[in-house]
Amino acid sequence: MIKLGLIGCGAIGTILAKAIEERLQEKFVLKVIFDISFEKARALKERLHSSPIIAPDFSAFLVQSLDIAIEAASQEAVKEYGEKILSREKDLMIMSIGALLEDNLFERLKTIAQKKHRRIYLPSGAVVGIDGIKAAALAGLDEVVLTTRKPPAGLKGAPYIEEREIDLENITKAQMIYKGPAEEAVKYFPANVNVAAVLSLAGIGKKKTKVKIIADPNIHTNQHEIKVKGKFGQMICLTKNLPCPDSPRTSYLAALSAIKTLENISAEVVIGT
Repeated sequence: MIKLGLIGCGAIGTILAKAIEERLQEKFVLKVIFDISFEKARALKERLHSSPIIAPDFSAFLVQSLDIAIEAASQEAVKEYGEKILSREKDLMIMSIGALLEDNLFERLKTIAQKKHRRIYLPSGAVVGIDGIKAAALAGLDEVVLTTRKPPAGLKGAPYIEEREIDLENITKAQMIYKGPAEEAVKYFPANVNVAAVLSLAGIGKKKTKVKIIADPNIHTNQHEIKVKGKFGQMICLTKNLPCPDSPRTSYLAALSAIKTLENISAEVVIGT
């Protein structure tokens, strides 16, 4: 059995925990869960048929004998815990991928992983087309543009919105809120554009990947359009995400991609790149 630990007991963490015990139970066991809110961790445990340990703090989580630690909490959790997890010879799955574009964190994590012979797993998240982009990048990419379109309420609380005092409630038609490199987008919209981060890592990097964010009061789904040009030709991918059943702010596909990543880890046959 592959022993798992879960950091973050919110919407995605809950979906993952339930999938581990209901769909993946033949090959995986959820041994320990941790959240900075003990109440969230306890609420999750009460929803499970299995009985994972609730770590009272990260130190207690870290000393557990685990094969893979899954981060489903926040960019701050990746920054604070990622290097420590790999240094303790545990593999790491990261959901808050936006953290990897800051302060050379991705390079630092890769260095530790290589030294400790560990692996880092980055699910595709809330978009399609990442497998094709990885393959196309081998021949060279000229342009990658991500256009994210969300209902105005879906951008509430983003630092970019608050710093510029953008009145989301009075937006009556589609309006471009931001245009710039992925490197900046993940800082300005940390809860909204993990998509930009995984796209950057799969393609031409955080400086060359272009991001547009549009607030559109006429839609009810989070939409991500990716346009790619390169020596392979051209690619256009459009994803219209429905929210998680228990969390309207979280795209269901993001959670499903994490479940599929776990399945691939233990699968005899892996389809796609």
